[in-house]
Amino acid sequence: MSNSLKKIFIFTLTVLLVVSVFGLCQTFAKEKVYTIKYSHVLPETHATHITARDVFKKYLEEESNGRLKVELYPNAQLGGERQALESVQLGTLDMTVTTGAVLAAIENKFMVLNLPYLFKNEEEAYRLLDGEIGKELSNSVLSKGVKVLAIAENGFRNITNSRRPITKPEDAKGLKIRTMENPVHMDIFRALGANPTPMSFGELYTALQQGTVDAQENPIPIIYTSKFYEVQKYCTLDGHVYGTAVIMMNANLFNGLPEDLQQIVLKGAAKYRDAQRAMNQKMNSEMVSLLREEGMEVIELTPEQKQLFVDATIGIYDKYAEEIGKDMIELIKKETNR
Repeated sequence: MSNSLKKIFIFTLTVLLVVSVFGLCQTFAKEKVYTIKYSHVLPETHATHITARDVFKKYLEEESNGRLKVELYPNAQLGGERQALESVQLGTLDMTVTTGAVLAAIENKFMVLNLPYLFKNEEEAYRLLDGEIGKELSNSVLSKGVKVLAIAENGFRNITNSRRPITKPEDAKGLKIRTMENPVHMDIFRALGANPTPMSFGELYTALQQGTVDAQENPIPIIYTSKFYEVQKYCTLDGHVYGTAVIMMNANLFNGLPEDLQQIVLKGAAKYRDAQRAMNQKMNSEMVSLLREEGMEVIELTPEQKQLFVDATIGIYDKYAEEIGKDMIELIKKETNR
């Protein structure tokens, strides 16, 4: 064989080898399985878990042809909300969902979601959170290792207690109420004359049962699915804070996914958000009746009664304007016609 033919032969073999190796690498990349560990504090009966299982997990695994796997860990199996957030930041946990109040611990802009009586109804909240305000909040935590996939809901937070009906701010005076470790939430109840006591959600039922605290505040589905009606007598539907459920993933994990899988995750999260909101609203309506059937006295405030609570807490907006950012507060006031 001449030298020219040898060179052509060797070159051809080299090209074929490179193409084969590249093809194998591509095949391997396509077949690589990414397992996402997703932890949250809520029970399996809550809308957040049901739709995580039936919508998010199912969509990701089917659309990715098995390249994405989702493992769900409900009931705070891997820690409370604050711990889960920190674990997602560190990358020791892939995914979690927490209230926006918890994210305020790492980004002041999220404190805006804790302001009292901010949204009139769910539709107003959806419009703002799915728009520019939601994007701004989501972008604010990217540098902190958190990729916000979607903002679902826990719903409007309401007060329960074991002492007396609450129909005006004065009725809350002196109550020892469990809150999250969130300064705005705590100031809301100080403004109402109560004594806020922050503690982990996982400790709450026992604390109510033993009388360590008199009261707590949560959305109706959480009140019902956590069986707080067993240890609380009164529930006031004041809707003092709209509770978000921020679905998030470790940013490095998300960025390390192939682009087609990133799109599947984002589309799955949007479907999850919409399904979760719809189920949560349905549960909220049904569970008010179920709480009454369980013997709880559920108090619905008149517009005039609710305004008394709004007036009692209005000073909190000015107190946190600098920390949150006056531009953010003014934007939301403009969007909500406040």
